Amino acid sequence: MNSYIAIDWGSTHLRAWYYCDGVCEQARRAEAGITRLQGRPPAEVLEEITRDWPRQAVPVIMAGMVGSDAGWMNVPYLPCPVSLDDLAARLTRVDKHGWIVPGLSLHDRENVNVMRGEETQLLGAARLCPASYYVLPGTHCKWVRADQQRIVAFRTVMTGELHHLLLHHALIGAGLPAQVADAEAFRQGLETGAQDRSLLSRLFEVRAARLLGVRPAASVSDFLSGLLIGHEVALMAETFMHPQPTPLTLIASPALADRYLQAMALGGLSAQWLDGDRAFQQGIRSIAHELDH
Repeated sequence: MNSYIAIDWGSTHLRAWYYCDGVCEQARRAEAGITRLQGRPPAEVLEEITRDWPRQAVPVIMAGMVGSDAGWMNVPYLPCPVSLDDLAARLTRVDKHGWIVPGLSLHDRENVNVMRGEETQLLGAARLCPASYYVLPGTHCKWVRADQQRIVAFRTVMTGELHHLLLHHALIGAGLPAQVADAEAFRQGLETGAQDRSLLSRLFEVRAARLLGVRPAASVSDFLSGLLIGHEVALMAETFMHPQPTPLTLIASPALADRYLQAMALGGLSAQWLDGDRAFQQGIRSIAHELDH
């Protein structure tokens, strides 16, 4: 199937791409994630973002929180270990031309986890930058172990959400001025987070350093970001990767990729980078192709 509509529908944002004969004709974005529908049904929002596109003539393949219990329909998870090739065969139909990709789940004695949306990026990454380990930063960062096309295990680290909560809803962020980019503050945070595993005791020091004039108030966000990412990468490299990954693929936007690549280099990890949108679109392309068979 060379003509289709791809939908990445998360909690806060909605992104759509229209492909005709394998070429992306148009892309659209909206702050109409599942948590921001303001009472509108998902079908209405989909019609709006795909206006003037052949919505009733080509498949519409959706992934992400649209398949959650808060979304259009609660689509079952596929339990790991699972082959990424199974995604196309386990789509859930929501209307005549609309399909939702299933998420993945993991439930064992030491790890209970779920993902939605990242599985589609993983499918694309397995085609474009195959690896034994994948890292997908974001609000909830996923660390994934794979055996070729088979997802063996994954863990979730809430680094992005924790940064947001601490900066906007905790004492650390109280009274701060507008934040500015500060590469040196981020680097210092990385080093601190990577070398000191007592993260909880370090968090209050972020506020104390600002109060005592040790760190500029406008640099708190970047230092905190470095602290959390540095800690995450060091912890996961030690506890999740056995043996050290060769190769490792980082699936992220350019801005997040730069931060994680710095943290990985500090920890002696070598990673290849794949843009998150490119991974997602390749994943949807692979699924659309299977709809023809």
